[in-house]
Amino acid sequence: MLNQFIIKSQKTINSISLLKSILLIVLLVSFSGCDENDDGPKGTTWQLVWSDEFNESGALNDANWTYDLGGGGWGNNELQVYTNAAENVISEDGVLKIIARDGFSSARVKTQGLFSQTYGRFEARIKTPSGAGIWPAFWLLGDGVSTVGWPQAGEIDIMELVGQRPNIISGSVHGPGNFAAGGISKTYGFQNDRFDADFHLFAIEWGVNYIDFYVDDKLYQRITPSDVKEWVFNQPFHIILNVAVGGNLVGFPNSSTPFPQTMEVDYVRVYKELN
Repeated sequence: MLNQFIIKSQKTINSISLLKSILLIVLLVSFSGCDENDDGPKGTTWQLVWSDEFNESGALNDANWTYDLGGGGWGNNELQVYTNAAENVISEDGVLKIIARDGFSSARVKTQGLFSQTYGRFEARIKTPSGAGIWPAFWLLGDGVSTVGWPQAGEIDIMELVGQRPNIISGSVHGPGNFAAGGISKTYGFQNDRFDADFHLFAIEWGVNYIDFYVDDKLYQRITPSDVKEWVFNQPFHIILNVAVGGNLVGFPNSSTPFPQTMEVDYVRVYKELN
């Protein structure tokens, strides 16, 4: 993952938002997903097939996103209740904002039933929140979760961050025999920077027998069928973005945790490989 980004002024960030539509024209032609210095597949060409640039202010595009709602711990002893209220999830200033508030409320948005894909490149440009007990994530869940359940459906965590360690993210997979603490995972981090200081590009490139994990187009992990008990990553997966408060992975907020906590998502894009 990581060349350090120079922290941009607000004016530069706003300019990036204005350029999104122009960039999409280029991306529709093709995208080279591998850096010449990484160990991933060389010469792969990707074609954009789905995206949300969050250029429209207000509620999210309901052709792209739906919501998980409610509380109950979500299998991880989390504290938050997920809502679809504007105070927790809104498209504003050219970015998606998922806002966790003291109390605790937050949002979890997903493409389930609207968009899913088997294989390809999935990426999002994100600026994370931070703080004890804060758990932002960008991840994929197998569509089979509604029939075969979890973990049989499979899970690919493209980016998770433990809020009290704002300089480190992790990428993981979960499936039968490799779930919870048994998931296959690797961390990547900065020595002198933080993921809440600027936007970074989190991605996977996923094929029949591999899942490669990237930050800022730098490969840091490859997972193959030999690494897991059962390879269930050969079916459609949908996208999820959320900010949890508390839970088994991150622990719980304390008096030093500031609220509100906002994850900003500049865009989400999905590509397929051109044959």
